[in-house]
Amino acid sequence: MLSNPQNPSSFLLERIATTTTGGCNKQISRPCATNRVPDSVARYHTHAVGQNQCCSAVIQQINSPVSTVWSVVRRFDNPQAYKHFVKSCHVVDGNGDVGTLREVHVISGLPAAKSTERLEILDDERHVLSFSVVGGDHRLANYRSVTTLHPTPTGNGTVVVESYVVDIPPGNTKEETFGFVDTIVKCNLQSLAKIAENKFRPK
Repeated sequence: MLSNPQNPSSFLLERIATTTTGGCNKQISRPCATNRVPDSVARYHTHAVGQNQCCSAVIQQINSPVSTVWSVVRRFDNPQAYKHFVKSCHVVDGNGDVGTLREVHVISGLPAAKSTERLEILDDERHVLSFSVVGGDHRLANYRSVTTLHPTPTGNGTVVVESYVVDIPPGNTKEETFGFVDTIVKCNLQSLAKIAENKFRPK
C-alpha cells in the first residue's frame, strides 16, 4: 500500500483524467498538463498512457530566473540538491549525457529503498529534463518524468512544469497512486523554489 508523506501547500495542480479503450495493451497519448504550458514544451507533457497507468502534472512558479532554476534541475547526478526524499545518488554509467544511469537511494519511511534511473532528455536550450525508472526496489513501475522550465510573463520568474506517467501498483487505486506521487513531486518543487530563490537573492 502506498502511503503519503506530509502534504505541502501552495501548489497549483492541474490533472487530466486518463482513460483507455480497447484491448488490455491499448495506449492512448494524453496531455498531462493544461494549455497554460507554452506550445514549445507542451509536446513533452503528452504521455502514452496504458490501461493500468495514470499521468499527472504539477505546476510551480518560482521567483527566480530560468537560468538559476535550470542550474539546479539539470544536475542529473545531484537530485538530492532539492529532492529531500533522496538520501544519496551516484552515477553508475555515463557522464551526464542522455543515456546516463544513476542509482538513487531514498530515505526511510517510503515504500522503496533504491531506484535506477535513466536520463532520457537533457535540452539546455529549451530547458527540458526527462528521466525514466528502469530498475530498483520500489513500487513505481514504468515511471517516466518530464520537467520543463519557462519564464513568467514578466520575465523575472520561472514556471516549472513536471509531469509523469506511472503504472498503478497492484492493490492500489488510481486515486491512491495520484495522491502518493503528486505529493512527492509537490514536495520536490517546493524545495526547488526555496533553493533557487535563495540562490538568486542578493547577498
